[in-house]
Amino acid sequence: MDELVERVDAQDRLLGVVSRSEAVREGWLHRVGVVVCRDDRGRFLVHRRAEHLSRFPGHHELGVGGAAGVGETYAQAAARELTEELGIRAEVRPRFTFLNRAGLSPHWLGVCDAVLSEPIVTDPDEVAWHGWLTEPELRRTLRQWTYTPDSQEIFDRYLH
Repeated sequence: MDELVERVDAQDRLLGVVSRSEAVREGWLHRVGVVVCRDDRGRFLVHRRAEHLSRFPGHHELGVGGAAGVGETYAQAAARELTEELGIRAEVRPRFTFLNRAGLSPHWLGVCDAVLSEPIVTDPDEVAWHGWLTEPELRRTLRQWTYTPDSQEIFDRYLH
């Protein structure tokens, strides 16, 4: 069953409820929440998406997240995805939003952050690999590895 999302306008105001596949197909703006995870040493969590996923299979990714469901905030969506993909619960703090035109379809991206102290248990259907990278290592891999289209912009905005 296709998930329902809130269609929004260029100012992130609610227009109505649509299916996610319809929003992507039609290029309608909707909301996506992601969380940038760090450990107590300040390293960034990076993961590689599973090869069988329909969106960006095998790409590395800085943010853990997904589409916000109806009535869900960016932080709630990011926290839910954190639990689903990494098997962990953590305090998720909103950082910023921006209109993201990279990727499958345009969407509002709500970027949150969290400090993870528990062991991660990834869902192998979602995550093929994960590791902790220092800021210089992440800068280098952003140039060398294949990342999702929004990872560089998330990183750049996160640091400022």
